[in-house]
Amino acid sequence: MKDKSTERSETADFMIFLVKLALFVIILRSFIVSPFNIPSESMQPRLMVGDYLLVAKWPYGYSKYSMPFNVPVIPGRILANAPTPGDVVVFKAPPSGNDDYIKRVIGLSGDIIQVTNGKVSINGTEVTRKKIDDYTHLVSPNSACYEEFFETTNDNGERICRYPQYQETLPNGRSYKVLDVTEGSAGDDTQTFVVPEGHMFLMGDNRDRSADSRFPASEGQAIGMVPQENLVGRALVSVFSTDGSAEWIKPWTWFSAARWDRIGESFE
Repeated sequence: MKDKSTERSETADFMIFLVKLALFVIILRSFIVSPFNIPSESMQPRLMVGDYLLVAKWPYGYSKYSMPFNVPVIPGRILANAPTPGDVVVFKAPPSGNDDYIKRVIGLSGDIIQVTNGKVSINGTEVTRKKIDDYTHLVSPNSACYEEFFETTNDNGERICRYPQYQETLPNGRSYKVLDVTEGSAGDDTQTFVVPEGHMFLMGDNRDRSADSRFPASEGQAIGMVPQENLVGRALVSVFSTDGSAEWIKPWTWFSAARWDRIGESFE
């Protein structure tokens, strides 16, 4: 039989273990990587609703936004680095800085940016854009088509969404795919923007479904120009994806709902 001193010792050891585990998780999430899930269609085709990512914390330095709940233990920003145009970044959205958003960096301090007929120009030069094969994805509980017009079937008779897709290449050579579904939509023609010092111009890859730097910052909606200080980190790798059909009380659906082909995709 264990005596009381032994029981107290085991309890103390367990509490110490929990404290160490909590510190490890806090350090991991604050300074190395943190999870992020995709709640909207704004970054299609690269990201879909139901994708889960790891976000690298170290590339752009650290601030209070690196910490859980924005705890202000770091004054300003330390080890700061500017992102590279083309990076997919997670950040705290203006004006309040409370919500996590994910977008692609298009321009940095001093860049002059304008969108005309859906085409982006940076410092007077139009970003190279070419039409490529349409983007398609299966219709699922978390990924319906925008409108019936875009729904069709594939060779297997499965319901799919089909959207016009383009390849954009920035002046620095970074290339990525974008969707531009509707001509003349809000954001297809903008004023000329000059990115302020220490800020970023960010856009979603799904140009007709993204409230981004083309629009004034509004809580829970568009973001305007985003301070680099608001950066949380850079998208690193997809670690899971679900089509939304899983039910917690039916564990086998956790596997059938997984989009296995999307797991392990990096952002490099």
